[in-house]
Amino acid sequence: MKDAARAAESNPAVRALARGGYAATGLVHLLLGGLVVAVALGGASGQTSQSGAMEALAGAPFGVVLVWIVAALLAALGAYQLVNGVVVRESDAAARWRARLSAWGRAIVYLALAGLAASIAVGARPQSDDSAEEASRGVLSIPGGGILLGAVGLGILVAGVSYAVIGVRRDFRKKMTLPAGVLGTTVTALGVIGYVAKGLALGVVGILVGIAAVTVDAETAGGLDAAIQSLLDLPAGPAIVMGVGAGFAAYGVFCFFRVRYADL
Repeated sequence: MKDAARAAESNPAVRALARGGYAATGLVHLLLGGLVVAVALGGASGQTSQSGAMEALAGAPFGVVLVWIVAALLAALGAYQLVNGVVVRESDAAARWRARLSAWGRAIVYLALAGLAASIAVGARPQSDDSAEEASRGVLSIPGGGILLGAVGLGILVAGVSYAVIGVRRDFRKKMTLPAGVLGTTVTALGVIGYVAKGLALGVVGILVGIAAVTVDAETAGGLDAAIQSLLDLPAGPAIVMGVGAGFAAYGVFCFFRVRYADL
């Protein structure tokens, strides 16, 4: 199995498709950043989420074709991460499993986004907040559901903090070979801004889920849409949300640089 995985991992076509997955991720985040900025400026309403970004893409000329391409490239990157988790080359067993679980976690994210893109390409129009509420309601309906939902919220919050820490510490550079000089500095700055913005948004989602667990009220839970609205309601909310939108856009541009500089 490992021999087959190594052969797939080193295949130039597989690597090219995986790198294309970073481009697809970048496109989605650029569109998402534009949606969030538009909401901050008060000139638009609607989904400020990955599904909203993909729906916007689907509405463009030849958009459905583009969404199918995004789905295929994200699936390729997710599959590559699955394979990468099988063939990790760490000598220490604990480090090997940490790297393996990290790769498989990334694979789940990319494959989930690929599935979301495919569903939108065939005409589905998912609502992220409704999905979050329904899922929270289902969890709260089972014995111990409040504790379980609270754990989920805490997990999302921790993921958000982790994103922010990765950005601040510039840990993403460990998986990239960046050029020297101004270009390398620019890519690093984009990564810092993007990771911190994603961390802030995820952290708010985690807090909303945690509040739903404490109050036993599924309607309090929400996805990225609800997180953006919560930020918008804060003092100086529009400025904060505009910063988050700019951060998502920065992350999108960063992902385009990952196409070239990511270590695969």
